[in-house]
Amino acid sequence: MDIGIGLPATIPGVRPSLIVEWARKVDDGPFSSLGALDRLVYPNFESMISLAAAAGATSRVQLITTILIAPLRNPGIFAKQAASLDAISGGRLTLGLGVGGREDDFLAAATSFNDRGKRFDEQLALMKRVWVGDPVGDDLGSIGPPPVSSGGPELLIGGSSPRALDRVGRYGDGFIAGGGGPDMAKASYEKAEQSWEKHGRKGRPRFVVGAYYALGTGAADKAANYIRDYYSFLGPVADQIAQGVPSSEDTVKGTIGGFESVGVDELVLWPCIPEIDQVSRLADLVS
Repeated sequence: MDIGIGLPATIPGVRPSLIVEWARKVDDGPFSSLGALDRLVYPNFESMISLAAAAGATSRVQLITTILIAPLRNPGIFAKQAASLDAISGGRLTLGLGVGGREDDFLAAATSFNDRGKRFDEQLALMKRVWVGDPVGDDLGSIGPPPVSSGGPELLIGGSSPRALDRVGRYGDGFIAGGGGPDMAKASYEKAEQSWEKHGRKGRPRFVVGAYYALGTGAADKAANYIRDYYSFLGPVADQIAQGVPSSEDTVKGTIGGFESVGVDELVLWPCIPEIDQVSRLADLVS
């Protein structure tokens, strides 16, 4: 199982220069990818811009959104942004996409919330056309640049509803899970595999999971403070999530082993502490 690591770009108060410093350190380490989480109504750095900064500071590691809330974005512009980042990074972009669940993000983006699933389907179909160079409408030309990867960046679909999981077979190259344990991720992946077979796809979908981690002195408290703030809209559930963050070497190793045991291809561990030693501490565990 490959191990990726998230950027600290979602953590409030993160030092901007740490984004590039973190990316360079990850590129020199044992990690397979560098991930970005997405929110709008929150004091985080924007996901695609964060990954663009990371692309310029790295040469090896994959760049992955884990996940990005696609329906917040204009489909044509987002397709061009993704193709540009894929080209600039030399084909290192993977897009983990989902519909999102916070209505305030959609209100801030001045776009509709209740039909976001329908719009996501339309967006995925349009992006596929853009990435192969097809015109996007009558009397319209194609949108460039061409991505490095044939047919566009690798596409992972997130979500747990039947409609979300069916998108894996229709549009995706794999499934990405987050916010649950190994058994929950495996159960959703098996449904994604059913979609894969239903739509006549060859091989098997890639299986990617995201999970939080924190290491070092006071890690549990530092992680809990961040998680309670990030998930404050969930009320008491936020505290349950905060208490479940692996915050010791043993619990992080247990998390890695648990996901590996259910056949995960890649685990992206999201940091909860915006300190550069978090990269070294995790590297020591996975080397």
